[in-house]
Amino acid sequence: MSRAAAPGGLGPAIGPATVMPTLAEIETARLAIIGPPGGASAIRTPLVRLDATRPAGDGPEIYLKLENLQPIGSFKIRGAAAVMAATPPEALARGVVTASAGNMAQGVAWLARERGIPCTVVAPESAPKVKTDAVERMGGRVIRVPFEEWWRAFEEHAYPGVEGTFIHAFDDPWVMAGNGTIALEILEDLPDADAIITPWGGGGLTCGVAAAAHALRPEIKVYAAEVAGAAPLAAALDAGKPVEIDYTSSFVDGIGSPTVFPQMFERARPVIAGSLVAEVSAVAAALLLMAERNHVIAEGAGACPVACALAGGAGYGKVVCVVSGGSIHMTEVAALAVPEGNRPKPRGESPTRRR
Repeated sequence: MSRAAAPGGLGPAIGPATVMPTLAEIETARLAIIGPPGGASAIRTPLVRLDATRPAGDGPEIYLKLENLQPIGSFKIRGAAAVMAATPPEALARGVVTASAGNMAQGVAWLARERGIPCTVVAPESAPKVKTDAVERMGGRVIRVPFEEWWRAFEEHAYPGVEGTFIHAFDDPWVMAGNGTIALEILEDLPDADAIITPWGGGGLTCGVAAAAHALRPEIKVYAAEVAGAAPLAAALDAGKPVEIDYTSSFVDGIGSPTVFPQMFERARPVIAGSLVAEVSAVAAALLLMAERNHVIAEGAGACPVACALAGGAGYGKVVCVVSGGSIHMTEVAALAVPEGNRPKPRGESPTRRR
């Protein structure tokens, strides 16, 4: 694997653009980012059985990797912490910048506050207020921009007129290495897991988890989870290349986009078993099931893998679902819990899509 100059404390930079992090790099990231609860970094999260009272043999044996319990309520803190650990202090002193609809924004803002450095978040105008409010409470500056302008910041790894180290939400090898630490923990806690399902947003979580999981257990299957109406990876896998889809928004706001980034598609295609697509209503049902049976509050993106697992998409063995985050307003959870006949239709409910 070709190498660039070392960016900071973690060692040589990972490159080129479509290379996946190695197991050694993921282990190195873990040493740098995992600390005790209450510390200034990510924590090791628990793995619990979904609905432990359900009879054995009644569908897949589903486990929840509770990343919603991270200090900022999302797995994104892992990747953000790995990038900051790999960045020289003099570069961090100028501040950090990210483009995010909410969870990476919160991770970067939290870590920046701990280090006493400026943080700027470029967010789409549609970003959930519960997430941008959290960024501002932590001292971050939020710049809301039209979707196209936000998307361009992802493509350019920068935003005009804002100084600081840009932390990409997914297209960064150290971000993927940080995310890969989730798989290390899963396979230490459940060595005989048959499959792992991760939400697919930009792809950094899926690729990082797959890189670590396959290095440790090549036979394990890693699936991406998407929601109907916002499933560009499934469309790309069908077409053999990234394509534009008719994107429909819903309460599942942490994942989904009009297309996949070509470099993330090339990374993911060789290492995933496929993309599983859940209906919006199935995601809502999974979210409520976790709340009722496990007392876990997940956002839509975090419930999507559970919906896919319950449908049998990953088989009927031991299936681990990465509950990626819990940033959802309680009024939205309450609305979903209203009896079906009186329930407002979730935003963006769409007809069945081919998987």
